[in-house]
Amino acid sequence: MAAVLPLIDLQKQARPHAWMNSIIKGDCVAALEALPDKSVDAIFADPPYNLQLGGTLHRPDQSLVDAVDDDWDQFASFQVYDAFTRAWLLACRRVLKPNGTIWVIGSYHNIFRVGAIMQDLNFWLLNDIVWRKTNPMPNFKGRRFQNAHETMIWASRDAKAKGYTFNYEALKASNDDVQMRSDWLFPICSGGERLKGDDGKKVHPTQKPEALLARIIMSCTKPGDVVLDPFFGSGTTGAVAKRLGRNFVGIEREQDYIDAASARIASVEPLGKTELTVMTGKRAEPRVAFNSLVESGLVKPGQILTDARRRHSAIIRADGTLTSNGDAGSIHRLGAKVQGFDACNGWTFWHYEEAGVLKPIDDLRTIIRNGLPKAD
Repeated sequence: MAAVLPLIDLQKQARPHAWMNSIIKGDCVAALEALPDKSVDAIFADPPYNLQLGGTLHRPDQSLVDAVDDDWDQFASFQVYDAFTRAWLLACRRVLKPNGTIWVIGSYHNIFRVGAIMQDLNFWLLNDIVWRKTNPMPNFKGRRFQNAHETMIWASRDAKAKGYTFNYEALKASNDDVQMRSDWLFPICSGGERLKGDDGKKVHPTQKPEALLARIIMSCTKPGDVVLDPFFGSGTTGAVAKRLGRNFVGIEREQDYIDAASARIASVEPLGKTELTVMTGKRAEPRVAFNSLVESGLVKPGQILTDARRRHSAIIRADGTLTSNGDAGSIHRLGAKVQGFDACNGWTFWHYEEAGVLKPIDDLRTIIRNGLPKAD
Protein backbone atom coordinates (compact mmCIF):
# COMPACT_ATOMS: atom_id res chain seq x y z
CA MET A 1 0.00 0.00 0.00
CA ALA A 2 1.22 3.52 -0.71
CA ALA A 3 2.28 5.35 2.44
CA VAL A 4 0.08 8.31 3.33
CA LEU A 5 2.04 11.24 4.76
CA PRO A 6 0.26 14.17 6.37
CA LEU A 7 1.86 17.47 5.40
CA ILE A 8 3.08 18.18 8.94
CA ASP A 9 5.13 14.94 8.97
CA LEU A 10 6.63 15.78 5.61
CA GLN A 11 7.73 19.20 6.84
CA LYS A 12 9.45 17.59 9.84
CA GLN A 13 11.40 15.42 7.35
CA ALA A 14 11.15 12.33 9.56
CA ARG A 15 13.39 10.33 7.20
CA PRO A 16 15.17 10.98 3.88
CA HIS A 17 12.93 10.61 0.85
CA ALA A 18 9.93 9.82 3.03
CA TRP A 19 7.81 11.32 0.28
CA MET A 20 8.88 8.74 -2.30
CA ASN A 21 6.10 6.32 -3.37
CA SER A 22 3.68 8.00 -1.01
CA ILE A 23 0.53 10.06 -1.03
CA ILE A 24 0.91 13.37 0.77
CA LYS A 25 -2.31 14.59 2.29
CA GLY A 26 -2.79 18.32 2.04
CA ASP A 27 -3.10 21.33 -0.21
CA CYS A 28 -1.07 20.85 -3.38
CA VAL A 29 0.83 24.17 -3.21
CA ALA A 30 1.86 23.76 0.44
CA ALA A 31 2.87 20.14 -0.12
CA LEU A 32 4.90 21.00 -3.22
CA GLU A 33 6.77 23.66 -1.27
CA ALA A 34 7.81 20.97 1.23
CA LEU A 35 9.39 18.75 -1.46
CA PRO A 36 13.10 19.09 -2.28
CA ASP A 37 14.29 21.27 -5.15
CA LYS A 38 14.79 19.51 -8.49
CA SER A 39 13.64 16.17 -7.13
CA VAL A 40 11.21 14.78 -9.74
CA ASP A 41 11.76 13.67 -13.33
CA ALA A 42 8.24 14.16 -14.68
CA ILE A 43 4.95 15.69 -13.62
CA PHE A 44 1.43 14.80 -14.68
CA ALA A 45 -1.07 17.41 -13.55
CA ASP A 46 -4.84 17.04 -13.86
CA PRO A 47 -5.94 20.26 -12.15
CA PRO A 48 -9.51 21.39 -11.54
CA TYR A 49 -11.05 22.40 -14.86
CA ASN A 50 -13.13 25.26 -13.41
CA LEU A 51 -16.10 24.09 -15.46
CA GLN A 52 -18.33 26.97 -14.33
CA LEU A 53 -21.41 24.80 -14.63
CA GLY A 54 -24.66 26.68 -14.19
CA GLY A 55 -27.44 24.53 -12.75
CA THR A 56 -28.05 20.84 -13.29
CA LEU A 57 -27.79 18.96 -16.56
CA HIS A 58 -30.36 16.38 -17.68
CA ARG A 59 -30.51 13.81 -20.47
CA PRO A 60 -33.45 13.82 -22.93
CA ASP A 61 -35.20 11.27 -20.68
CA GLN A 62 -34.81 13.80 -17.81
CA SER A 63 -32.34 11.62 -15.89
CA LEU A 64 -29.64 13.62 -14.10
CA VAL A 65 -26.16 13.71 -15.62
CA ASP A 66 -23.43 12.90 -13.09
CA ALA A 67 -21.33 15.98 -13.89
CA VAL A 68 -18.38 17.48 -12.03
CA ASP A 69 -19.92 19.70 -9.35
CA ASP A 70 -17.51 19.07 -6.46
CA ASP A 71 -16.29 21.93 -4.27
CA TRP A 72 -12.69 21.48 -5.47
CA ASP A 73 -13.76 22.54 -8.98
CA GLN A 74 -15.42 25.76 -7.84
CA PHE A 75 -13.61 29.10 -8.17
CA ALA A 76 -15.08 32.55 -7.56
CA SER A 77 -13.68 34.05 -10.77
CA PHE A 78 -11.21 33.53 -13.58
CA GLN A 79 -8.79 35.76 -11.68
CA VAL A 80 -8.92 33.47 -8.64
CA TYR A 81 -8.41 30.43 -10.86
CA ASP A 82 -5.45 32.07 -12.60
CA ALA A 83 -3.80 32.88 -9.27
CA PHE A 84 -4.25 29.29 -8.14
CA THR A 85 -2.82 28.02 -11.45
CA ARG A 86 0.21 30.28 -11.23
CA ALA A 87 0.90 29.17 -7.64
CA TRP A 88 0.89 25.43 -8.31
CA LEU A 89 2.83 25.76 -11.57
CA LEU A 90 5.55 27.79 -9.84
CA ALA A 91 5.77 25.16 -7.12
CA CYS A 92 5.97 22.40 -9.74
CA ARG A 93 8.70 24.22 -11.64
CA ARG A 94 10.86 24.33 -8.51
CA VAL A 95 10.70 20.58 -7.83
CA LEU A 96 11.13 19.58 -11.49
CA LYS A 97 14.65 18.56 -12.48
CA PRO A 98 16.31 20.77 -15.14
CA ASN A 99 15.89 17.96 -17.70
CA GLY A 100 12.41 17.00 -16.53
CA THR A 101 9.09 17.59 -18.28
CA ILE A 102 5.54 18.39 -17.25
CA TRP A 103 2.18 17.31 -18.66
CA VAL A 104 -1.00 19.27 -17.94
CA ILE A 105 -4.39 18.02 -19.09
CA GLY A 106 -7.51 20.11 -19.41
CA SER A 107 -10.62 20.96 -21.39
CA TYR A 108 -11.56 24.08 -23.34
CA HIS A 109 -12.69 25.59 -20.04
CA ASN A 110 -9.16 25.95 -18.66
CA ILE A 111 -6.36 24.65 -20.88
CA PHE A 112 -5.80 27.91 -22.77
CA ARG A 113 -5.50 29.88 -19.53
CA VAL A 114 -3.11 27.25 -18.15
CA GLY A 115 -1.00 27.29 -21.33
CA ALA A 116 -0.64 31.07 -21.29
CA ILE A 117 0.45 31.02 -17.64
CA MET A 118 2.96 28.25 -18.37
CA GLN A 119 4.54 30.41 -21.05
CA ASP A 120 4.54 33.42 -18.70
CA LEU A 121 6.50 31.28 -16.21
CA ASN A 122 9.05 30.31 -18.89
CA PHE A 123 8.02 26.70 -19.37
CA TRP A 124 8.89 25.68 -22.94
CA LEU A 125 5.96 24.07 -24.74
CA LEU A 126 7.02 20.95 -26.64
CA ASN A 127 3.66 19.63 -27.88
CA ASP A 128 -0.04 19.86 -27.38
CA ILE A 129 -1.54 16.38 -27.43
CA VAL A 130 -5.18 15.80 -28.28
CA TRP A 131 -6.80 12.92 -26.41
CA ARG A 132 -9.67 11.85 -28.67
CA LYS A 133 -12.28 9.89 -26.75
CA THR A 134 -13.81 6.87 -28.45
CA ASN A 135 -16.86 7.07 -26.19
CA PRO A 136 -17.43 10.74 -25.26
CA MET A 137 -20.50 12.02 -23.46
CA PRO A 138 -23.14 13.37 -25.89
CA ASN A 139 -24.11 17.01 -25.99
CA PHE A 140 -27.58 16.58 -24.54
CA LYS A 141 -28.92 20.04 -25.33
CA GLY A 142 -27.91 19.88 -28.98
CA ARG A 143 -26.64 23.45 -28.92
CA ARG A 144 -22.92 22.72 -29.39
CA PHE A 145 -20.59 20.22 -31.03
CA GLN A 146 -20.08 17.04 -29.04
CA ASN A 147 -17.05 17.63 -26.83
CA ALA A 148 -15.01 14.56 -27.81
CA HIS A 149 -11.49 15.44 -26.72
CA GLU A 150 -9.25 16.88 -24.04
CA THR A 151 -5.95 18.68 -24.58
CA MET A 152 -2.63 17.95 -22.92
CA ILE A 153 0.31 20.34 -22.86
CA TRP A 154 3.77 18.77 -22.71
CA ALA A 155 6.53 21.16 -21.72
CA SER A 156 10.13 21.28 -20.53
CA ARG A 157 11.28 23.38 -17.61
CA ASP A 158 12.64 26.09 -19.92
CA ALA A 159 13.83 26.69 -23.48
CA LYS A 160 17.40 25.59 -22.65
CA ALA A 161 16.36 22.14 -21.41
CA LYS A 162 17.67 20.00 -24.27
CA GLY A 163 18.37 16.78 -22.38
CA TYR A 164 14.81 15.82 -21.49
CA THR A 165 13.76 12.19 -21.95
CA PHE A 166 11.77 11.33 -25.04
CA ASN A 167 11.62 7.63 -25.92
CA TYR A 168 11.15 8.27 -29.62
CA GLU A 169 12.32 4.89 -30.89
CA ALA A 170 10.14 2.93 -28.46
CA LEU A 171 7.06 4.98 -29.33
CA LYS A 172 7.70 4.58 -33.05
CA ALA A 173 8.26 0.82 -32.78
CA SER A 174 5.05 0.42 -30.78
CA ASN A 175 3.17 2.38 -33.44
CA ASP A 176 3.92 0.00 -36.34
CA ASP A 177 7.23 1.78 -37.06
CA VAL A 178 5.44 5.06 -37.75
CA GLN A 179 6.16 8.25 -35.77
CA MET A 180 3.77 8.66 -32.86
CA ARG A 181 1.34 11.46 -33.65
CA SER A 182 -0.01 14.15 -31.37
CA ASP A 183 -3.61 12.86 -31.54
CA TRP A 184 -4.21 9.86 -29.29
CA LEU A 185 -7.34 7.71 -29.36
CA PHE A 186 -8.41 6.19 -26.04
CA PRO A 187 -11.79 5.46 -24.43
CA ILE A 188 -12.76 7.30 -21.27
CA CYS A 189 -12.39 5.35 -18.06
CA SER A 190 -15.27 2.90 -17.74
CA GLY A 191 -16.12 -0.71 -16.99
CA GLY A 192 -14.02 -2.65 -14.50
CA GLU A 193 -11.30 0.01 -14.47
CA ARG A 194 -13.67 2.67 -13.11
CA LEU A 195 -13.44 2.78 -9.30
CA LYS A 196 -16.82 2.72 -7.58
CA GLY A 197 -17.88 2.93 -3.96
CA ASP A 198 -20.15 0.60 -2.02
CA ASP A 199 -23.09 2.66 -3.27
CA GLY A 200 -22.17 1.92 -6.89
CA LYS A 201 -21.31 5.54 -7.62
CA LYS A 202 -18.04 6.70 -9.18
CA VAL A 203 -15.32 7.30 -6.61
CA HIS A 204 -13.90 10.16 -8.68
CA PRO A 205 -15.74 12.07 -11.43
CA THR A 206 -12.74 12.55 -13.73
CA GLN A 207 -10.72 9.33 -13.32
CA LYS A 208 -8.29 9.06 -16.25
CA PRO A 209 -7.77 5.77 -18.15
CA GLU A 210 -4.62 3.86 -17.31
CA ALA A 211 -3.78 3.50 -21.02
CA LEU A 212 -3.46 7.28 -21.30
CA LEU A 213 -1.08 7.51 -18.34
CA ALA A 214 0.91 4.53 -19.56
CA ARG A 215 1.68 6.24 -22.86
CA ILE A 216 2.61 9.47 -21.09
CA ILE A 217 4.93 7.76 -18.61
CA MET A 218 6.48 5.51 -21.25
CA SER A 219 7.12 8.46 -23.53
CA CYS A 220 9.09 10.71 -21.19
CA THR A 221 10.57 8.67 -18.33
CA LYS A 222 12.91 5.76 -17.66
CA PRO A 223 12.55 2.95 -15.10
CA GLY A 224 13.45 4.31 -11.68
CA ASP A 225 12.42 7.89 -12.49
CA VAL A 226 10.13 9.83 -10.14
CA VAL A 227 6.70 10.91 -11.40
CA LEU A 228 4.79 13.57 -9.46
CA ASP A 229 1.02 14.05 -9.58
CA PRO A 230 -0.05 17.14 -7.60
CA PHE A 231 -3.77 16.33 -8.08
CA PHE A 232 -3.62 12.62 -7.33
CA GLY A 233 -7.33 11.85 -7.18
CA SER A 234 -8.02 8.13 -7.55
CA GLY A 235 -4.32 7.33 -8.06
CA THR A 236 -4.11 6.42 -11.74
CA THR A 237 -0.64 7.98 -12.01
CA GLY A 238 0.66 6.04 -9.01
CA ALA A 239 -0.82 2.73 -10.14
CA VAL A 240 0.63 3.00 -13.65
CA ALA A 241 4.00 4.30 -12.39
CA LYS A 242 4.34 1.36 -10.00
CA ARG A 243 3.47 -1.16 -12.71
CA LEU A 244 6.00 0.42 -15.07
CA GLY A 245 8.86 0.42 -12.56
CA ARG A 246 8.79 4.16 -11.86
CA ASN A 247 8.60 5.87 -8.47
CA PHE A 248 5.74 8.23 -7.73
CA VAL A 249 4.61 10.88 -5.31
CA GLY A 250 1.01 12.02 -5.15
CA ILE A 251 -0.61 14.98 -3.44
CA GLU A 252 -4.29 14.83 -2.50
CA ARG A 253 -6.45 16.61 0.07
CA GLU A 254 -9.59 14.43 0.02
CA GLN A 255 -9.38 11.39 2.32
CA ASP A 256 -11.89 9.35 0.33
CA TYR A 257 -9.71 9.65 -2.78
CA ILE A 258 -6.58 8.80 -0.75
CA ASP A 259 -8.21 5.64 0.62
CA ALA A 260 -9.29 4.49 -2.84
CA ALA A 261 -5.90 5.28 -4.39
CA SER A 262 -3.98 3.51 -1.62
CA ALA A 263 -5.97 0.31 -2.01
CA ARG A 264 -5.66 0.49 -5.79
CA ILE A 265 -1.88 0.95 -5.77
CA ALA A 266 -1.39 -1.81 -3.20
CA SER A 267 -2.90 -4.32 -5.63
CA VAL A 268 -0.50 -3.44 -8.47
CA GLU A 269 2.32 -5.86 -9.35
CA PRO A 270 5.35 -4.20 -11.00
CA LEU A 271 6.55 -5.57 -14.33
CA GLY A 272 9.95 -7.29 -14.54
CA LYS A 273 13.24 -5.95 -15.88
CA THR A 274 12.82 -7.56 -19.30
CA GLU A 275 9.38 -6.05 -19.85
CA LEU A 276 10.53 -2.62 -18.68
CA THR A 277 13.62 -2.28 -20.88
CA VAL A 278 13.13 0.80 -23.05
CA MET A 279 14.05 0.59 -26.72
CA THR A 280 16.57 3.27 -27.70
CA GLY A 281 18.31 4.39 -30.88
CA LYS A 282 21.57 6.08 -31.82
CA ARG A 283 20.32 9.54 -30.89
CA ALA A 284 19.78 8.40 -27.30
CA GLU A 285 23.28 6.98 -26.92
CA PRO A 286 26.25 8.97 -25.57
CA ARG A 287 28.34 10.77 -28.18
CA VAL A 288 31.68 9.15 -29.03
CA ALA A 289 34.29 10.97 -31.12
CA PHE A 290 36.39 9.06 -33.66
CA ASN A 291 39.48 10.25 -31.81
CA SER A 292 38.36 8.13 -28.86
CA LEU A 293 38.98 5.03 -30.98
CA VAL A 294 42.55 6.24 -31.68
CA GLU A 295 43.20 7.11 -28.03
CA SER A 296 41.92 3.73 -26.83
CA GLY A 297 44.04 1.80 -29.35
CA LEU A 298 41.07 0.27 -31.17
CA VAL A 299 42.49 1.81 -34.35
CA LYS A 300 46.02 3.10 -34.88
CA PRO A 301 47.64 5.99 -36.78
CA GLY A 302 48.67 4.74 -40.20
CA GLN A 303 45.93 2.13 -40.34
CA ILE A 304 43.94 2.03 -43.61
CA LEU A 305 40.17 2.25 -43.69
CA THR A 306 38.06 1.45 -46.76
CA ASP A 307 34.43 1.52 -47.76
CA ALA A 308 32.50 -1.76 -47.79
CA ARG A 309 33.35 -2.40 -51.48
CA ARG A 310 36.99 -1.30 -51.17
CA ARG A 311 36.50 1.43 -53.78
CA HIS A 312 37.87 4.18 -51.53
CA SER A 313 40.56 4.15 -48.87
CA ALA A 314 41.95 6.54 -46.28
CA ILE A 315 44.76 6.61 -43.74
CA ILE A 316 44.15 7.34 -40.05
CA ARG A 317 46.23 10.22 -38.70
CA ALA A 318 47.34 10.66 -35.09
CA ASP A 319 44.97 13.59 -34.53
CA GLY A 320 41.90 11.48 -35.35
CA THR A 321 41.40 12.77 -38.88
CA LEU A 322 41.67 10.82 -42.14
CA THR A 323 43.65 11.58 -45.30
CA SER A 324 43.16 10.34 -48.84
CA ASN A 325 44.77 11.52 -52.11
CA GLY A 326 45.87 14.82 -50.64
CA ASP A 327 42.53 15.58 -48.94
CA ALA A 328 42.03 15.40 -45.18
CA GLY A 329 39.18 15.79 -42.74
CA SER A 330 36.83 14.08 -40.33
CA ILE A 331 35.47 10.61 -41.02
CA HIS A 332 32.26 12.26 -42.22
CA ARG A 333 33.75 15.05 -44.32
CA LEU A 334 36.32 12.85 -46.05
CA GLY A 335 33.72 10.15 -46.62
CA ALA A 336 31.56 12.68 -48.43
CA LYS A 337 34.55 14.08 -50.35
CA VAL A 338 35.73 10.77 -51.84
CA GLN A 339 32.17 9.97 -53.00
CA GLY A 340 31.45 13.44 -54.36
CA PHE A 341 28.53 13.84 -51.90
CA ASP A 342 27.53 16.75 -49.69
CA ALA A 343 27.22 14.58 -46.58
CA CYS A 344 28.17 11.14 -45.30
CA ASN A 345 27.80 9.10 -42.11
CA GLY A 346 31.44 8.15 -41.65
CA TRP A 347 30.64 5.63 -38.92
CA THR A 348 28.82 3.36 -41.35
CA PHE A 349 30.82 4.26 -44.50
CA TRP A 350 34.35 3.53 -43.28
CA HIS A 351 35.36 -0.06 -42.50
CA TYR A 352 38.35 -1.72 -40.88
CA GLU A 353 39.60 -5.22 -41.62
CA GLU A 354 39.69 -7.97 -39.01
CA ALA A 355 40.72 -11.53 -39.91
CA GLY A 356 40.04 -10.77 -43.57
CA VAL A 357 36.52 -9.46 -42.88
CA LEU A 358 35.50 -5.81 -43.30
CA LYS A 359 33.55 -4.35 -40.39
CA PRO A 360 32.15 -0.82 -39.95
CA ILE A 361 34.02 1.37 -37.48
CA ASP A 362 30.62 1.88 -35.83
CA ASP A 363 31.24 -1.54 -34.21
CA LEU A 364 34.27 -0.05 -32.45
CA ARG A 365 32.20 2.92 -31.27
CA THR A 366 29.85 0.43 -29.63
CA ILE A 367 32.79 -1.03 -27.71
CA ILE A 368 33.61 2.44 -26.37
CA ARG A 369 29.98 3.08 -25.40
CA ASN A 370 29.66 -0.21 -23.58
CA GLY A 371 32.62 0.77 -21.45
CA LEU A 372 31.17 4.13 -20.43
CA PRO A 373 29.45 4.53 -17.02
CA LYS A 374 25.67 4.40 -17.24
CA ALA A 375 23.88 7.75 -17.06
CA ASP A 376 21.69 8.41 -14.03
